[in-house]
Amino acid sequence: MAATLQGKRIAFLAADGVEEVEYVKPREAVENAGARVELVSIESGSIQAFNHLDHGKQYPVDVTTKEADAGAYDALVLPGGVANPDFLRADPEAVRFVKAFFEAGKPVGVICHGPWTLVEADVVRGRTITSWPSLRTDLTNAGANWVDQEVVTDNGLVSSRKPDDLPAFCDKIVEEFAEGKH
Repeated sequence: MAATLQGKRIAFLAADGVEEVEYVKPREAVENAGARVELVSIESGSIQAFNHLDHGKQYPVDVTTKEADAGAYDALVLPGGVANPDFLRADPEAVRFVKAFFEAGKPVGVICHGPWTLVEADVVRGRTITSWPSLRTDLTNAGANWVDQEVVTDNGLVSSRKPDDLPAFCDKIVEEFAEGKH
């Protein structure tokens, strides 16, 4: 039987520069499993997605990091893109929001450059994680055990490297989010 997320509320934290496919595909996966999704960002309005270096669509923001309460959500997804996590890690409210999921033991999915925000939140120490290869040094310096694998799960933290990993990433976040707190 497939994992169900019926009744679950999932936050996607993203800003301008999010890699579109890394936002859209995981969102579709959790919505198709029954979850209610909200886009959380550092400013109200909408965010500009990208397809590598080309503009993608804009997506409406449901709630800002200043207003968002991690306690209202069952899980968190941090899509990648280069600019997106750079904006997020510079926003104290975004960092606070991310850290709250880890403090509560709630599952988190992160892909590509998304772990930059986890580094800023100081939540990767002692964890095994993967990412886009250029983040290896940042994650290692932050105390993580970096590995080059399609998808890695460590106590509710699901990570993947790149868009090619999305099928495995999407399956694993649905599974981990269905399990709930770790």
